[in-house]
Amino acid sequence: MTRPRVVITGVGTVSPLGIGADLLLRRWVAGEIGIVDGEGAARDYVATDHLSKKEVRRTDRFAHMAMTASDEALAQAGWSDELPYDPERIACIYATGIGGLGSLEQQHDLMRDGGNASVSPLSVPLFMPNAAVAALSMRHNLRGQTYATASACAAGSHSIGAATRAIQVGDADAVIAGGSEATLTLLARASFGKMGALSPSGISRPFDLRRDGFVMGEGAGVLVLEDAEKAAARGARALGEIRGFASTADAYHLTAPDPTGEPAASAIRRALADAGLTAADVDYINAHGTSTGLNDASETAAIKLAFGEELARAVPVSSTKSATGHTLGAAGALEAIVSVLAMNERIIPPTLGLDVPDPELDLDYVPNVSRPLQPRNGAPIALSNSFGFGGHNVVLCLEGAA
Repeated sequence: MTRPRVVITGVGTVSPLGIGADLLLRRWVAGEIGIVDGEGAARDYVATDHLSKKEVRRTDRFAHMAMTASDEALAQAGWSDELPYDPERIACIYATGIGGLGSLEQQHDLMRDGGNASVSPLSVPLFMPNAAVAALSMRHNLRGQTYATASACAAGSHSIGAATRAIQVGDADAVIAGGSEATLTLLARASFGKMGALSPSGISRPFDLRRDGFVMGEGAGVLVLEDAEKAAARGARALGEIRGFASTADAYHLTAPDPTGEPAASAIRRALADAGLTAADVDYINAHGTSTGLNDASETAAIKLAFGEELARAVPVSSTKSATGHTLGAAGALEAIVSVLAMNERIIPPTLGLDVPDPELDLDYVPNVSRPLQPRNGAPIALSNSFGFGGHNVVLCLEGAA
């Protein structure tokens, strides 16, 4: 039995580069960086500009951004006025790496200073990792399977992969997927800083010899995924297609990647096999590219293992995190979205801040300046890599519009 094709019919984002998916691409392509004072805050996002005061009060910032991004995505998909399918056939699989950490810290401070009576009865609903997916389900009357993925920095991509599988096996006609994160908090800064993961310079420059750690960011990315035949029957325009998905585990270390890159390379190979493609079909790789010494080196090794030396050096590779910082559980969703949009614009966005090449990292990382994308075989093909603490490796194979 031929499994259904899964297409993207709507996307929405909140990011350090602004509100809206097209703006995210446009500003990154232009070389703009959303990092200010060492963090990629979504400075333009004010929740009360988009949500009611009640919605803002009853949910954490990571859920606020999820709801706003979902409104954009559903509007683009043509779902604003009426759902196109039975609500029980629409799933919602949504990610976060950490959840409502800001609310958790706030409620802890209230309890410490004022006792138990000071704590909000909404404390747990504010910070639980499934709060955003529950909010999306209620906001849009989505009654199919609904759950959160929480695999650290791979969570956003895991949600898209799980959503794809739900449609392919017939569990849903459509799925709202993606991820969000809002953890620019005292505890997160202290914790990531103590482990030596954060950049002391406050600069995200993936693959550069001077890279010294990641820069924290925040944001949300939402995708509307649909069974291609059903989407076409209702006259929807497909922005792109999820051609393949694969996930593996390093089983190596809680925070460090396997330095050989082999488990990540296996995910790349499996995603291409799932798509029915080979490395020679790939026009672009959106790298995980965190700007840490270990990650950038192991990802480069993984690409070489999966592609072979010659093909690996021929494919352009760039990192969205050079413009946004690392948005943790939102990263995979934001990067999948911007990859599809870039393919449709036939442009390869740059890795910003890459001024001093690392002689140990010798792929084409598209330093600082965007370039035209020329598909090899009709519709363009991209890979989007996501690797998370805990050794989670996720690779999405994406096809743009022909």
